[in-house]
Amino acid sequence: MTVPFNALDLPPLTAQDFARIEDKAAAVMGTRADVVVMQGEALLPLEAALRSAAHPGSTALNIVTGPYGETFGGWLRSCGAHVVTVSAPFTAAATAGQVREALRENPAIDLVSLVHAEAATGNTNPVPEIAAVTREHGALLMLDAVASVGAEPLLTDEWGVDLCVIGGQKALAGPAGVSAVSVSDRAWARIAANKQAPRRSYLSLLDWKERWTDAGRTALPHAPAQLEMLALEQALDRVGADGLDATVDRHRAASAALRAGARELAPLTPYVTRDEDAAPAATTLRAPEGLDAREVVAAALAADAGVPVQAAAGALAEDMIRVNHYGRAADREVVLASLAALAAGLRALGHAPGAEAVRDAATSAWEKTLAG
Repeated sequence: MTVPFNALDLPPLTAQDFARIEDKAAAVMGTRADVVVMQGEALLPLEAALRSAAHPGSTALNIVTGPYGETFGGWLRSCGAHVVTVSAPFTAAATAGQVREALRENPAIDLVSLVHAEAATGNTNPVPEIAAVTREHGALLMLDAVASVGAEPLLTDEWGVDLCVIGGQKALAGPAGVSAVSVSDRAWARIAANKQAPRRSYLSLLDWKERWTDAGRTALPHAPAQLEMLALEQALDRVGADGLDATVDRHRAASAALRAGARELAPLTPYVTRDEDAAPAATTLRAPEGLDAREVVAAALAADAGVPVQAAAGALAEDMIRVNHYGRAADREVVLASLAALAAGLRALGHAPGAEAVRDAATSAWEKTLAG
């Protein structure tokens, strides 16, 4: 008789298991700093990091290239910090020059917050260059790498990132219910000196440090999200088996192929103008004037309901189409199917993109990217 497998019958996750998964997360982040896997979606460690580092009297530089950057500014202000904002159009990326100028004009800045890749807008920022400028100034850098980890290089220690947050649900093709944050020695010193840093709270990094990291990682401070932790480990193991570089290359190829194919999808055009500013995890497209992006998405999904095509949210909903090619969707056939569905949707709306040209351009770009 075969006994059916029940995931709820697994033995409890031990502290040793938890520590092992943390170490695997640290490896994919490129860090030897302390890493805490927090038991919630990535907004949890993102808010925890900013609330731990910001306080009344501090001055933060918040770099906004999409909706998550805008969210960070609100959190920083609610902590009492004075916030200086550097913005770039959602069609592009911030530059190290912008950051250098803001730091020069505001020498009191002691914290910089930055989103590596904004999946919602399809752009990515030049983190190594911005991190170097930030380090030279002496400020801490908090990086949201949720949409970039596994999709593009992430070298937390080499770049000098002090607080780095990742999630498993995008390029790692893992669960959304757990996430991780790395904390440098400089960041721990800043947090320990902050009287307003959360304590006895789900947002408290200091609680994790005292009760878990500094205690030798021998006893968990609370019951872990067991199934999500095991799913995260499987995702990290899969990336390890495939090779992190190969996973990054696959995402780069997906982005290049989608953008090349999209250029043949007139009247649609890539929303992010320059290829070097385009995030490997997701591509955004601009609907032309007079054509609602939501109509295009609905027509594309009517042609193929299985493709990862969606309309943008909020104020961008009428103008922006988003194609998610992260995780398992960073696949040539998924990219080609997405382009075919968009072409079919446009034809249904009275436009006539050349399907063969779209496929040829995407295939050529995929092969050229992987060939190096």
